Amino acid sequence: MSHKVIYEQPLNERIRAFLRLESLFQQVRHHLGGTLPWDSRSTISSMLDIMNIFSRSDLKTEVMKELDRHTANLARLEQNPDVDRAQLAGLLDEIDTLIDELHAINGPIGAHLKGNEFLASIQQRSAIPGGTCDFDLPGYHYWLQLPAEDRIRDLAAWLECFDVIGRAVRLILRLTRGSTLFRAERAEAGFFQKSLDPNVPCQMVRVALPAGSPCFAEISGGRHRFTVRFMEQPSVNERAAQTGDNIDFELACCII
Repeated sequence: MSHKVIYEQPLNERIRAFLRLESLFQQVRHHLGGTLPWDSRSTISSMLDIMNIFSRSDLKTEVMKELDRHTANLARLEQNPDVDRAQLAGLLDEIDTLIDELHAINGPIGAHLKGNEFLASIQQRSAIPGGTCDFDLPGYHYWLQLPAEDRIRDLAAWLECFDVIGRAVRLILRLTRGSTLFRAERAEAGFFQKSLDPNVPCQMVRVALPAGSPCFAEISGGRHRFTVRFMEQPSVNERAAQTGDNIDFELACCII
């Protein structure tokens, strides 16, 4: 395949949270440098979602556990003569640096932002459809009319506390995705199922289709098995249905 569309399915809650954070951090990076008030609105919206995720669980501990696990796995490769030792050493140093930086953070990630009344007012009104209109939050309206450099400076300062955790999540997902190569598979009549060894936990399932494929992949699964259904949707106004065709695709089961 030349250009691929990749569908991913996390098989545990930790990776599920990391993938959601990755998506939100990507949205933040996209909108942060924009100069329009709508860019700042989008950045704030994604940042509030990030804050909500961190308020529900101790993700700093989860990230550190995952980094420790990767360190142990990579350290076992040091005795393998076929491994690029310089690249391995650099990767282990990168993980050690992230762990040290996470240890240096006092308390939960982003905890100080909870006391920010400006952000709290936006978060509260965001639960109401259209609740952040100008007449609802005149202070927010005022801030959105400030010069772009002022808004970007404020946003960057608020987001700084998520920098280390964001880098750690990107590294973990890079290692997870890179742990396994894609291999060719076929779904008979648009359906594919595979059993997994529960003693060797699979972190994520990845399915690749060529760009322009008439189908998309719908993946579901758990510790013991997963299924992939290839769905056709002639129009966004029509309900998707499983194709009856045999579908050639590429599969990666990320076990690391």
